[in-house]
Amino acid sequence: MTIKKSAEIPFSEVTPKSLYLSRRSFLAGMPAAFLGARELLSPSANAQAEQKFGHLAMSPLSTGEKQNSYKDVTTYNNFYEFGTSKDQPSRLAKNFKTSPWVVSVEGEVAGPRRFSMEEILKLAPLEERVYRHRCVEGWSIVVPWVGYPLGALLKQVEATSKAKFVYFESCYDPKQMPEAKYAGIPLPYVEGLRMDEAMHPLTLLCVGMYGESLPPQDGAPVRLVVPWKYGFKSIKSLVKIKLVTGQPRNTWSIANPREYGFYSNVNPQVDHPRWSQASERRLGELRRRPTLMFNGYADQVAQMYTGMDLRKYF
Repeated sequence: MTIKKSAEIPFSEVTPKSLYLSRRSFLAGMPAAFLGARELLSPSANAQAEQKFGHLAMSPLSTGEKQNSYKDVTTYNNFYEFGTSKDQPSRLAKNFKTSPWVVSVEGEVAGPRRFSMEEILKLAPLEERVYRHRCVEGWSIVVPWVGYPLGALLKQVEATSKAKFVYFESCYDPKQMPEAKYAGIPLPYVEGLRMDEAMHPLTLLCVGMYGESLPPQDGAPVRLVVPWKYGFKSIKSLVKIKLVTGQPRNTWSIANPREYGFYSNVNPQVDHPRWSQASERRLGELRRRPTLMFNGYADQVAQMYTGMDLRKYF
């Protein structure tokens, strides 16, 4: 695995965003009165979607691999609440209301709190992390996410000694997500991690990508990114985090426990019952490449699973 040690990876070298940036330049030159009217027409959609983060420090945990393009990452998505086809979320989530937004953190904690997005954005310094992202279907991407370790948020509520796992819940609003009735999975979407996994420095509370806030189809306004696990563990559009004593159930293992376990660590030696996990295809490429153990993050995370049978605890 190659770890990026330098402070910068210029977007211009890896991510074609000329179209996106030219749109911003155009808007910046429009009369203020027009922009004001635009905000009135769609305040909820614009409040979060138009945020840029300025200069961000590059995390040393980043990979130096070539990033996927912004178009790749925003038009090929798994977000079943907005449709089960990869192209549906980018079309059907564009008016998803992401402001105001509150994340409740509760359970086995000394001080349960409800965090607004404004509070979440100020809890810790934002940084950029270029992570590999591996989906169980066999495709992968490399994305410059924006955020900070989830542990920074969890420390705010002071977990008690009884907290052994963390439960996560995604937003579910049938009025805004009419395609969800065809998802074929129980909703709201829920996930879980062990406490040590949740507190690991790689586990990212993510508020943006490519230096800007998350688009709705990628989990706006706040999501989880757990890079050594299959993508369905990186739950989108978080509304609840609960510290609990026992292992929580997660959506895909509820829907199909034979095929989807709780841990969901990327492991090329454990096949999905219907296909091999030994290789993957990077989005935008034709060739396949070998799947790396723990998605290439074994040096950082393997010690958490010492002594575990990773075929049993898959």
